Amino acid sequence: MADRTSGRTEKIWRDGQLVRWDDATIHVMSHVVHYGSSVFEGVRCYETPSGGALFRVREHMRRLIDSCKIYRIPMRHSLDTLVHAAIDTVAGNDLRQCYLRPVVVRTGEQMGVLPTGVPVETFVIAWRWGAYLGHDALENGVDVCVSSWRRSAPDTFPAMAKAGGNYLNSQLAKMEARLDQYSEGIMLDSFGFVSEGSGENLFAVRDGVVYTSILGAGILNGITRDSVMTIARDLGYEVREQTLPREFLYVADELFFSGTAAELTPIRSVDRIQIGEGKPGPITRAIQEQYLGIATGRLPDRHGWLTPINAGASSETSHRAQALAAVP
Repeated sequence: MADRTSGRTEKIWRDGQLVRWDDATIHVMSHVVHYGSSVFEGVRCYETPSGGALFRVREHMRRLIDSCKIYRIPMRHSLDTLVHAAIDTVAGNDLRQCYLRPVVVRTGEQMGVLPTGVPVETFVIAWRWGAYLGHDALENGVDVCVSSWRRSAPDTFPAMAKAGGNYLNSQLAKMEARLDQYSEGIMLDSFGFVSEGSGENLFAVRDGVVYTSILGAGILNGITRDSVMTIARDLGYEVREQTLPREFLYVADELFFSGTAAELTPIRSVDRIQIGEGKPGPITRAIQEQYLGIATGRLPDRHGWLTPINAGASSETSHRAQALAAVP
């Protein structure tokens, strides 16, 4: 079950200003409502011994800009502005840890697929969110299935963009898995090779080698995925990006999901076939410990992945937050 210590916060960053949660609204005629024209990110803020810190926020905001470029959505904010927006949103809500959802949406009040002249708005939302698949999942692993729904073909939806419309496909896989009493579904690509979960990248371990699918398998170019590969190599493991057949899942010694929300979630069975010993394996545990240790400040940030909140909140945001607090 999902973690229940979650929920709304007080303020949302909207194109340069912190506004009250209830005021961050769009019209029902917004282009995004009818045609799914949004791109988004997920960023974790972890509580460290020296305060809150964002994990790889620059990489996330760069991918947000990339997603806008792929879908031809005008982005008027610079990378630095978006990074500071994330810092300001956490600081403006007086948080130490949270999940951030930067999202760029086409709004306006007009009909038609072609977005000519349609306004674009950018938001950064702070959400109190614990473990995506539950704390038990992080500790003991999850049971998953191979979904009957496949990722889109390379010449249909661009998988490198983290776009809202792309996740209609993920919703189908997730609902199917839950109806069949699984925690999550693993999706194959249009050619029948292993792709990823509904909202997570996937790793397999066999004979001490760490495997993950290629970008051409319809996967999102995950930032946590990149972190996992970096950590695995730091620990001395060989990492291979390659095409993986479905049956490779069943004979893997270890399997795990990676993602900002999922963090590193072990997989103990696929289609009711036990993976390894049916519990998180030693390589999964070693990478998970390093990942969470760096993110929470328990281990040295040797790759410069953390952006402290207390060192970056702008005075302008502090003034805006004080002004908002003063409004009855």
